[in-house]
Amino acid sequence: MRDTILKKANEMFLAYGFKSVTMDDIATELGISKKTIYQHFANKNDLVEACTLELFENISCGIDNIREQGKNSIEEIFIIRDFMMQQLRNEDASPFYQLQKFFPKIFSCLHKKQFDKMNGCMMDNLKKGMEHGLYRHELDIDFISRLYFTGLTGVKNNDVFPTDQYSIPDTTKKFLEYHLRAIVTPKGLNILEGLIKTD
Repeated sequence: MRDTILKKANEMFLAYGFKSVTMDDIATELGISKKTIYQHFANKNDLVEACTLELFENISCGIDNIREQGKNSIEEIFIIRDFMMQQLRNEDASPFYQLQKFFPKIFSCLHKKQFDKMNGCMMDNLKKGMEHGLYRHELDIDFISRLYFTGLTGVKNNDVFPTDQYSIPDTTKKFLEYHLRAIVTPKGLNILEGLIKTD
C-alpha cells in the first residue's frame, strides 16, 4: 500500500503541485481513507519527502542506465534531457516552485542531491567527450560542469523565465544547444547540428 500511495501522490504532486494537493485529495483518488495514508506517513511533510526521494532515485537509476548505453557524449546529454522531461511530465515549474516555497528544507536537500548527481555525471561526460575529440581539450571540467548545472536549473526559474512566455522543454533544449556550442570541437559540432535537425 505504501508504494501505491507514493506512486499516486507523486503523479498528483507533479500534475498539480506539492502545496495544492491535499491528503484528502490523495485518499479520494485512491479510494481509501486518510487514516490509511497516515498509517504509512506521519504527515504531509513526511509524504512529500518520501515522494521527492523516490522521484530522485528513479531518475538517478534511469540516468545511470542511459550512461551505460555507450552513446557519444553529445547524444547522451540529449537522451538524458528527454528522459528527465518524460519523468517530470515536461517539468512544469509550478510543482517545484511550490516545493521550494512551502517545503524549503525538502527542496534544499533535493537540490543538493541533484547537484551531486548531475555534477558527477557531467564531469564524466566532459572527460569522455574530450577523449573522443568531441569537446575542446583545454576545458576546465569542474568549472564547465558547475556552469552546466547552474544554467540548467536557472532556465527553470519562473521569475527569470515565466512559464507563460517560456516552456521548460523549449528553454532546456535551447540551453543545451547554447552550452554545447561553447564546448564542442568541429567534429562535435557536426554531431550536435545533426541532432538538432532531427530533434
